[in-house]
Order: sequence, then C-alpha cells, then structure tokens
Amino acid sequence: MKEEQALSLLGMATKAGKTVSGEDTVLQSIRSGTAYVVIVSREASERSKKTFKDKCTYYGVPCVLLGSKEELGRHLGKISRTVAAITDEGLGRSFYKLLEDPKGFE
Repeated sequence: MKEEQALSLLGMATKAGKTVSGEDTVLQSIRSGTAYVVIVSREASERSKKTFKDKCTYYGVPCVLLGSKEELGRHLGKISRTVAAITDEGLGRSFYKLLEDPKGFE
C-alpha cells in the first residue's frame, strides 16, 4: 500500500518535471546535489545497487529499493527504468516520509 502511494507520488513528480532517470543522469544528479531521493529497482543488478548505495551514502542522499523496472518505468512515463531520482526537495521528503520504514540497503 505504501509502495503504491510512493510510486504514485513518483508519477506526480514526473508530471511536474521533477524527476530524472537512467543511470548516468541520476549519477550526475547525485554529484551535482540536485537529487533529493534516489529510487533503485529491486531488479537492478548487484553492481548497480552497490554503485548507487555507495554514491548516495557519500553524498548524503536517501536511497531506497522500490518496485520492478517496469513499475518504475510506468510511473516515469518510460518503458522500463532501473533507477530514478526526485529533484525537488519537498517532493523528495514527502516520498521518503511516505515510506515510513523505507526498504533501504542492508
């Protein structure tokens, strides 16, 4: 239920032009300080999960595992996506708080 609401919020952020997706674009967003929360698909490769976990930890950006590649893609208006970031502080905080106990990385 919470995940569905979070994915819906991701869709709203996308419609508002406040998301980026794709590995290179999200990494650039993390480095530049414009990513407020990073969402990685549960189906991402272990290498991708580690890359984003490490970058987000280093730059102090919350990072969560959420949904399948198809679910992320659908809410981003794309076919399939492995990773996305919300680039609006208010929407990013709302997204992260919505997942009261976000499933981060172990």
